Amino acid sequence: MLFTVNTEVCTRCGLCVADCPTGLLVMTENGPVTGKGGCISCGHCVSVCPTLALDSDMTPRNEQVDITKEQKLTPQQAELFLRSRRSIRNYQNKPVPVELIRQVLNVARMAPTATNTQGISYIVIRDKQTLHRISDLVLEWMHFAAKTVPIMRLYARAAQAEVDKGKDYILRDAPALVVAIGSKKDVHRTHDSGHSCLSYAELYAPTVGLGTCWAGFFEHAGEAEYEPLLELIGVPDDKVIAGAVLMGYPKVRYRNIVERQPLEVTFDTEE
Repeated sequence: MLFTVNTEVCTRCGLCVADCPTGLLVMTENGPVTGKGGCISCGHCVSVCPTLALDSDMTPRNEQVDITKEQKLTPQQAELFLRSRRSIRNYQNKPVPVELIRQVLNVARMAPTATNTQGISYIVIRDKQTLHRISDLVLEWMHFAAKTVPIMRLYARAAQAEVDKGKDYILRDAPALVVAIGSKKDVHRTHDSGHSCLSYAELYAPTVGLGTCWAGFFEHAGEAEYEPLLELIGVPDDKVIAGAVLMGYPKVRYRNIVERQPLEVTFDTEE
């Protein structure tokens, strides 16, 4: 790691030291220096410096975006934006361009991950025959799992009933399936990081005209490491499925925001 300080403009204010999440930075009479500890490449030190005195080869300043002059959303705008998100299960029969999916996932990679490990990559399935085969395999796994998991019997029966009517209950005839994958070394952190990234994708997708929905049954089958499914989509041996979403152009437009269950929260102290 190469950490540099422009001592001519550094005021030794201590913001970088105070905000370093690993305690790597220590303050000296010549400014901050690296001490004991590790760097997780969060870039906080470079970003908080009020005099632009710091730089790092792990998070170069010239690769960071200046947001000090960007207009911020009002609380009302932010609430409306977040509450307007819908789970889309009805898609147009229209392929989603590769570059548009790439644009969404380029935003998804900016999501917070466990200790900034990042490490989430994606497999995007767009071929219709492969998508149909995936639906068949997931339903096959559901029937297999139903033998030992009582609630899965209900899901498997419901899914099979819809499939018998000619409907794709598993992937909803979505034109694309986005699968997040990550390291097998720490499955729980990989799963959390994958969901964090896909949540960013879900929130960004409507801004480019796309809709998404969590592919829950597919994800369960992937977490169970159903071999025929993993082999079909090409998950490497050292990776696990960390989440998945359907993606496509919504067939309908929603005109209202629905209410949710009332907020339940407990505080340890009252004001």
